[in-house]
Amino acid sequence: MADNSNFTQNFFSVVDPLKVNIENPHSAVVSFELSENVERIECDILVAGGGVGGVSAALSALRAADESGFSTSKKPLVILTEETDWLGGQMTSQGVSALDENHLVEISGAARSYQQFRQNIRARYKRDFKLVDWAAAEPWLNPGDCWVSWLAFEPKFALDEIEILLSPYEKRQQLSIRLRTKAIYAKTDDATNSVGVVQKKVTAIGFFDFERNKCVEISAKIVIDATELGDLLPMAGVNYRSGAESRDETGEAHAPEKARPENVQDFTYPFVIEYRPGTNNVIQRPRHYDEFNSTGKFSLEGYPMFECKLKGEGDDLRIEKLPFWEYRRLISAKLFESKDYPFDVAMINWNSNDLRMQNIIDVDAATQAERLALGKALSLGFLYWLQTEAPRDEGGFGYPEFYLRTDVLGTTDGLSKYPYIRESRRIVAHHTIVEEEIVAANNPYARACHFDDSVGIGRYPVDIHGEQDVPGAAQHTKPFQIPLGALIPRDAVNLLPACKNIGTTHVTNGSYRLHPIEWSIGEAQGTFAVLSLKNGIEPQEFAKSSNHVRKLQEQLIERGVPLFWFNDVPTERPDFAAIQKSVLVEHSPIDEQSLAYFIQQV
Repeated sequence: MADNSNFTQNFFSVVDPLKVNIENPHSAVVSFELSENVERIECDILVAGGGVGGVSAALSALRAADESGFSTSKKPLVILTEETDWLGGQMTSQGVSALDENHLVEISGAARSYQQFRQNIRARYKRDFKLVDWAAAEPWLNPGDCWVSWLAFEPKFALDEIEILLSPYEKRQQLSIRLRTKAIYAKTDDATNSVGVVQKKVTAIGFFDFERNKCVEISAKIVIDATELGDLLPMAGVNYRSGAESRDETGEAHAPEKARPENVQDFTYPFVIEYRPGTNNVIQRPRHYDEFNSTGKFSLEGYPMFECKLKGEGDDLRIEKLPFWEYRRLISAKLFESKDYPFDVAMINWNSNDLRMQNIIDVDAATQAERLALGKALSLGFLYWLQTEAPRDEGGFGYPEFYLRTDVLGTTDGLSKYPYIRESRRIVAHHTIVEEEIVAANNPYARACHFDDSVGIGRYPVDIHGEQDVPGAAQHTKPFQIPLGALIPRDAVNLLPACKNIGTTHVTNGSYRLHPIEWSIGEAQGTFAVLSLKNGIEPQEFAKSSNHVRKLQEQLIERGVPLFWFNDVPTERPDFAAIQKSVLVEHSPIDEQSLAYFIQQV
C-alpha cells in the first residue's frame, strides 16, 4: 500500500496545557519546526491520551494479553501517552474526583475493574487515616459525604492507584508511559477493504515532548485515540462530527433544524477550597471579573436536574434545595477523628464556572489558548464572587473564609491541570447512538434499546451543559448499553476511539461521557485490540464476524464487565458470567419475555 497521507507539514504550534495562564495566554503556545532528529519507536498498541478511557484501554489490553497468552516480539506491547503530567483525566488532571455515576454503580451498574479501582481508593482512606467508627465500618465509604456522587476523594489517591495498577507492566517492559507528550500529526496509508471501500490505516503518530522539547514518532499496529478532544481524527483524515448535528442528519426529536458545529458543551476549570472559619483568604480580583459578573454569570443556582430533593411526608412533603457546599465536597471533616482534615475540602465545578460557547475544537493554537485562559479567569472570578458577594446563609455577603487549595490539584493557580472536557470530536461510526435509543420517553420497558453487539453498560441523564434551555437536555434515560458498532469508525481500519469521541450525537454524548462509561469504553477497546492482533485481523474486519464479536463479549463478561443490565446481579456474584452469557443469543431485538426464559435456564 502506498503512503497517501500527504504529510508535508514541518511547522507546528500547539498549546501546552500546563502553561495556560490568564495574564499572558499566548505564552502557552509552543511553536517548533519538525527536524530530522525525530525519535522513532514501535509498539503493537498505541494509546494516545491518558485519561479515564486511555488508562482503562491500556490496562485492559495488558490484562487481555496476559489472559490469552498473547506475546509479541516488540517491546513494549503498549505505549500510553498523556499531554499533562498526571494520568487519570476526569478524575485527576481535570479535577472531577467526585465521580458522576449511576445508583447501582457499587453492585451491577459498572465493570468490576472500575468498582475495584474505587474500592481501592476507599481502602486507602481507611488504612491511612483515623475515621469515626461509623465511617470506618461503612463498606461504601464516601470521604466527601457529597450528594452528587457515591464516591468523592482527593485526586492523588486515584493517581496512586493508577500507578499501582500499571507499574507491574512497566517493570516487565510491556508498557511504556510517556507523560507531557502531545499528538501533532498522523501518517496513514490507504487500505481497500473486502468490498472495495478505501479506508485510512494509521501507520504512525507524531508527538511533541514538552519536557524534552523533542518530537517522537510512534508506529503501531493499532492506534487507540483516547485524547480528550479526539485529536487524532482530523490528523488521520478520518471523518468526524462536532457540536450539534442537524435533525435531518440524526433524526432526533431534539436535534436542531440546522447543524451547529460550534455548539459544543461547556468546559470547566474546577478548583478546590476549604472552609476556614474566622480567616480572610480573599484572592486578588481576577481579570474579566466585572465582565462576567455584569452578565449575571455568578450565582448559587446550579443544575436544576440534580439540586433539589423531596423532604417530609404527606401534607409536609416539600422540595428542598441541596447545599451548594456539599455538592462535590471531597472531604467531610466530620468523618475523620484525626487532625489530618481539620476543615471540609470541596471541589467547585458549578454552573457558574462553566465557560459557555467558547469552543476549543478545530481552532488555531492562539485562539485555543485565549479561550482556555478565559475559562481560568471565569473560575477564579467565581471564587472571588463567593468570597466577596455570595449571599451568606445567616445574612450578609461573601465568604472570605473560603481558602483556595493549590496543592490538591497540583497547580500554582489552584485550578485543574486540564479543563474538564464534556464533548469531543466524534467518529462517524458504523452505528451512531441516537436519543430515541436511550431516553425514557421512547423506551417503555425496563431497559433502553437492546444491542446484540453490546460491550458494556451505562446510565446517566442527557446532561448537556451549554445554552440555556437546550432542547433535549435533562431527559431521563433507561439503563443503556455500549454497542461495539459505535466504537468503530466507518473509514478507519485500525483507529479506535476510547474517550468521548465514540459514535454518539451531541444529545447522546451527554449520557455517555461520564467516568464509569468512559472506563468501560476503554476496557472494551483494549480487549478488542488484543483479540484483533492475536487473530491477525484488523479491527474493522474483526467486528464484521459475529463469532469474533461473541469471543470479545465472552472475554469481557469473564472479566466482570456487564453487557446487559440486571439490577440484582452484582459483578461479584458467582453466576454473574453465566447469567450475562445467557443473553448472548441470536435474537434481535430481545424482548422481556425471551429474557425471562433464558434467565430461568441458568
